[in-house]
Amino acid sequence: MATSRTPELRKDAIHNRWVIFSPARARRPSDFKSKSDPNPNSKNQTECAFCAGHEHECAPEIFRFPPESTSDWKIRVIQNLYPALSRDLDPSNSESVGGQVTITGFGFHDVVIESPAHPIHLTDLSAAQTADVLLAYKKRIHQLRAFDSIKYVQVFKNHGASAGASMSHSHSQIMALPIVPPTASARIQSMKEDFAQTGKCGLCQVRQDDLLIDESTHFISVVPFAATFPFEIWIVPRDHSSHFHELDNDKALDLGGLLKLMLVKMSLQLNNPPYNFMVHTAPLQIDSAELPFTHWFIQIVPQLSGIGGFELGTGCYINPVFPEDAAKVLREVSIPN
Repeated sequence: MATSRTPELRKDAIHNRWVIFSPARARRPSDFKSKSDPNPNSKNQTECAFCAGHEHECAPEIFRFPPESTSDWKIRVIQNLYPALSRDLDPSNSESVGGQVTITGFGFHDVVIESPAHPIHLTDLSAAQTADVLLAYKKRIHQLRAFDSIKYVQVFKNHGASAGASMSHSHSQIMALPIVPPTASARIQSMKEDFAQTGKCGLCQVRQDDLLIDESTHFISVVPFAATFPFEIWIVPRDHSSHFHELDNDKALDLGGLLKLMLVKMSLQLNNPPYNFMVHTAPLQIDSAELPFTHWFIQIVPQLSGIGGFELGTGCYINPVFPEDAAKVLREVSIPN
């Protein structure tokens, strides 16, 4: 296993960063478990503002699924009660003084309530129900595309207080930004450079063999070759696709099943860790010349260790688990019937 290996640096060609693999700093890969309770303050909580019957306690609703539902809704997309950006500002206001640039904090910050019932988490939903959550993301992104000032839409989920979730009721968030954020622009630039060298999309060529966890008709799940975090998982479309919002119903169902499987395996193996997942997609107004090397994917990151001064200072991360070992452990997780 990895403990007999020497440290190794790997280049992440998707994000253009280096990761140090240092297994001597850790236990055996199979011994990794989360020590934190994802929701320490919600043990006795059975209802909250996100539950059915409490709709009046929330910020305004944008839409629900099914659309014609009343009290029997399955998913609600609402405005965030405490938005990081405001949809009510004039997006055209900006100024630049002495190289210091300021633009108005225009944007959208929405919440996707994934279930009407408080105890239900994403891992409890069926593949079809998970697909409906994914299609709610798609529908909202299509609505946000109508705003010329919106350049990028970030879909993300924080599960557990230490992963950033302020509510224990299962939900995810959508933020629409008037800029292309640095992680996205750096990823596109890195994939452009890789494409110039190889003539191929880096995610179409993502290494599988001993990094593969599982696969479905339209998607593969892998531990990336230069995983930034221990037991990090990527779910990648087999077919080249730049934008998540191009997802159709059949692929949403297929993805729903694989996403649920990955979250269940991660929960069983790592003791229900707090986690984040992010949909990495192309900017809304991408140039057609960039389509051949932009490829959307989902990144799932269990919160097993913090980051310190080295990571903040260098942008390099230290991962104590080799990706091949993490993939093997996750492949071998057996799910109870």
